[in-house]
Amino acid sequence: MVTALLGALIGLVLAFTGAGGGILSVPLLVFGLHLSVQQAAPIGLSAVFAASLLGAVLGLREGIVRYRAAALMGIAGMALAPAGFFLAQNLPARPLTVAFALVMFYTAWRILSSSQKTLESRASAPCVVSRVDQRLTWTRPCARVLAGSGMVSGLLSGLLGVGGGFVIVPALSRYTDLPIRSVQATSLAVMALVSLSGVTSAAVHGSLTWGIVLPFAAGAVAALLAGRALASKLQPKHLQQAFAWFCVAVALLMLARAANLLPA
Repeated sequence: MVTALLGALIGLVLAFTGAGGGILSVPLLVFGLHLSVQQAAPIGLSAVFAASLLGAVLGLREGIVRYRAAALMGIAGMALAPAGFFLAQNLPARPLTVAFALVMFYTAWRILSSSQKTLESRASAPCVVSRVDQRLTWTRPCARVLAGSGMVSGLLSGLLGVGGGFVIVPALSRYTDLPIRSVQATSLAVMALVSLSGVTSAAVHGSLTWGIVLPFAAGAVAALLAGRALASKLQPKHLQQAFAWFCVAVALLMLARAANLLPA
């Protein structure tokens, strides 16, 4: 029951923001179930895969997923996710915990500083929607920035067990002029592809504890379904700010754990 409830928190974050679920899954497993980062990462990634896949399918049905952009970013991320997983299994626990905390600080900073820059960056975005057919206008700079963002999300996905949404959502918001609901739905599609690569690598290496994976993922999927209805009634800006400050708090706890100030 505790494992399912922890997974439900991840599903709610994904429903509200289209990102962030993966970056919270590992701390929840570390503090809630007393796992190491190496143990928690593939379990958290499995839940992110299940929930983001569901969210992506629902987004495709609504016609708000930009599937070409999602495919490019996802394939680029899938190529690097196994390399990140290999590094995670061969790095000491303490540096990995510190790295995770730094990524959370960065995520919070990006969210809190992005609101004022969004309008300016969209005006000169390299990926814009055509007024003729409402498709993204593909150019070399557009393909380059989207593929690069996908590669970063893939590496971090394998390394830290995150879905990469905290990279994908800011990238799509900055480099495209897509509306926020399309950004979030496309992010979930990318996360599903990237997470699949990381989960497959973990399964091949026997790093998945199925007794934890299944209830954790089930809780995430159920909460994502419930959260989608609630998300439309809430202010996205307020949700993102609350998520950012929560990331700061969790990052501080992760650093305290790395410094042995908290019990393992």
